Amino acid sequence: MSTPNDNNTTAAVARMPHLGYELGSLAPHLSHEAMDYHYNKHLKAYVDQTNRLVQGTRFEGHTLEEIVKEAEGPLFNNAAQAWNHTFFFDTLSPTPKKAPTDRLKALIDHYFGSVGQFLTDFNKTAMALFGSGWVWLAQDSHDRLMLLSTHNAQTPLREELNPLLVVDVWEHAYYIDYRNRRADYLNSVWELIDWAIVEKRLR
Repeated sequence: MSTPNDNNTTAAVARMPHLGYELGSLAPHLSHEAMDYHYNKHLKAYVDQTNRLVQGTRFEGHTLEEIVKEAEGPLFNNAAQAWNHTFFFDTLSPTPKKAPTDRLKALIDHYFGSVGQFLTDFNKTAMALFGSGWVWLAQDSHDRLMLLSTHNAQTPLREELNPLLVVDVWEHAYYIDYRNRRADYLNSVWELIDWAIVEKRLR
């Protein structure tokens, strides 16, 4: 995950991530306005709420990932949304490596047939997800790759899987730029996915 910035909460367990790019640099695929709302409004609200909810609980002093794996209710929802969003934003770049190579490409070819088929399957999974959620490429303990969708704040961390890549398909991720055109958003966001970062997440 990214190196976090300081925030105003003492003993904060969730922090706003430092992005390796300017908010406006992902245009035209994601506009400055869309990223400003997504990062500075939605993510910040999850971060702040996590830090409020964790106070006085057994999770004070735990890492955000530990909280995501073990907490329930509102604390889980906010902590997981903070983690998921940070993971998503970390995957984006205005100058991304456009395709997987080496071991990751070999694994994708093995489990999905080809990179092109993987992208098709991923987008179909994202289009089939009803309501708000996330679509993931994840790796299990036997190096098997899989696609999965999760609703609301759910995450593969709860299933002891290693997340490699995620796309946010909550409406707030795309409505400013794409209105209800989720398919157009999905096609566009692949232009920002940095496969070099995804490759580094392999176990």
